[in-house]
Amino acid sequence: MNDEKLYPAHRDYVGALASGLEVIGAFDTQHKQMTLSEVAERTGMDRAKARRFLLTLHSLGYIQKDGREFMLSPKVLQLGYAYTATNNHLDVVKHYLEEITTKLGESCSLAVLNNQEIVYLVRSSAAHRLMSINLTPGTRLPAAYTSMGRILITQLAESEQHQWIESLVLNSHTTKSIVDKSKFIEMLKEVKHQGYCIVDQELELGLRSLAVPLFNYHGKLLGAINISTNALRVSLAQLVDDYLIDLQEAAKKIIEHTR
Repeated sequence: MNDEKLYPAHRDYVGALASGLEVIGAFDTQHKQMTLSEVAERTGMDRAKARRFLLTLHSLGYIQKDGREFMLSPKVLQLGYAYTATNNHLDVVKHYLEEITTKLGESCSLAVLNNQEIVYLVRSSAAHRLMSINLTPGTRLPAAYTSMGRILITQLAESEQHQWIESLVLNSHTTKSIVDKSKFIEMLKEVKHQGYCIVDQELELGLRSLAVPLFNYHGKLLGAINISTNALRVSLAQLVDDYLIDLQEAAKKIIEHTR
């Protein structure tokens, strides 16, 4: 079976499964507990459909219920554990990211692209906190405004990248955020050419990050790794002249350990 994705209209596409997973995915840091109406609004389902999926997930143990509010149960962690347990490279990546954190005193991460967001898979945190939210495996951020997201977008096939950009909605997170699609496309071309990406305070003021793509020994894309730092502490020149070398070296070591 090839890796081509099915569309909802395809005969093999199971809409009920997709909807159930969509309900689980509706819960996040800003929506830890929701009423039926809120779940319906977040997923775009009518109340009756959302209710059926919530009650089914509740009976399976993936959803907990407290009065009128629903929340994820610890059983959902089994889904995440299944992923980490079947991807041995994550421990290797974590080892080398922790080496960078020890050397530079900066936080490092591995993330993958999931629709319009990136999902953190591995996190090596420095002592200082950079963002207003706590970044952990499973955290999602807008791909368009993260260094890992942008480098991963450049790794998409031309047709996939075109579709991705077509559905993109640019938002002004800070005064530095790119909000013009033509400028965004030009930026992606530059990132593709240079092989790394720097995002300077476009998601949060003070946050500056550098990312490179990560491949295994056979050339398969595993995601992107990055170093994130404070703009007052590390200059753009230092990111390119010093930090980029450490990040690229870590990527090379990971390739060798995924033979």
